[in-house]
Amino acid sequence: MSEALVAVETAGADTAAPAVSGARQFWRRLRAQRAALVAAAVVALLVLIALAAPLLTALEGQDPTTYHPSLIDSARGGVPLGSFGGIGADHWLGVEPQTGRDMFARLVYGARVSLGVALAATVVQVVLGVAMGVASGLGNRWADLVLSRITDIFVAMPLMVMALALLAIVPDGFPRPVLVALVISLVSGWSTTAKMVRAQTLTLKNLDYVAASRLSGWSTWRTAVRELLPGLAAPVITYAALLIPSNISAEAALSFLGVGVKPPTPSWGQMLTSADVWYQAAPQYLLLPAAALFVTVFALTVLGDGVRVALDPRAASRLRIGTGRKREARAETSGPEQNAETSGPEQNKEDRA
Repeated sequence: MSEALVAVETAGADTAAPAVSGARQFWRRLRAQRAALVAAAVVALLVLIALAAPLLTALEGQDPTTYHPSLIDSARGGVPLGSFGGIGADHWLGVEPQTGRDMFARLVYGARVSLGVALAATVVQVVLGVAMGVASGLGNRWADLVLSRITDIFVAMPLMVMALALLAIVPDGFPRPVLVALVISLVSGWSTTAKMVRAQTLTLKNLDYVAASRLSGWSTWRTAVRELLPGLAAPVITYAALLIPSNISAEAALSFLGVGVKPPTPSWGQMLTSADVWYQAAPQYLLLPAAALFVTVFALTVLGDGVRVALDPRAASRLRIGTGRKREARAETSGPEQNAETSGPEQNKEDRA
């Protein structure tokens, strides 16, 4: 027993240096994907805007809740005065119809709500999914059966129906962004994470170093933390990166249906709900939050795909661009003789580039 424990600890010490080199390989592979780098820059900019929302609105001299009735034309039903929705030095993106609230202030504060709810829901989904998946994979037959059936129930549960039911019965005094994050995380997302983690755990626990740790007398908790979680990091990080855009879309959908974030707290989905009757009279009121949602979800999706490919270089990216696509097209159109001719120094030089 003691010899096996020493062997396991020695193996863990030997793998410390490869872990560092693995992180460097990940960053090198991620930097090689131009689409992922652009998406990462866009996501970083959006997060910076959300964090600096009070500073940005202070520079503009506006806030997201103050009404400006003098800036709307009541004779035309509340359409903003001026061109392009009242854009000017005082209101950088114009004002809302009927209320006259500043659009720029509501957009940047809406980014805080949308990104905050999505990130909080993702954290809960990952923590709960990893805990359920590892417990199911390492548990005995009955524990695996019970936990798997619970997970299957939540996988089959419709998100919107359950979210509408839960949000309708909770008192209005409960903080709405926190409630929306909890509903999204508990109803969906964690169950698919748990099934993925369970499958990975069943594979990893049959490996020699995990079996040695269990035979040496380690507890299930210690085995999971010391031996399984490092092996689960790559698939969990990949799935978490793809969960964030889906959670943003879920929050926007719930707010659009009127059961998400309540006014006067700004939210992109809530702004879309109010803008559905203004797409002709004030199209910017609809286009601005819709464009913000599209850019955010698209950038996070591209970044998640880049993270997936960087963690597993054998997986093909769905967003191949640049020289990789050109080489593939040339390989498909050229014959085997031409491929053999171009596999010399010039091809090697291009591959290194």
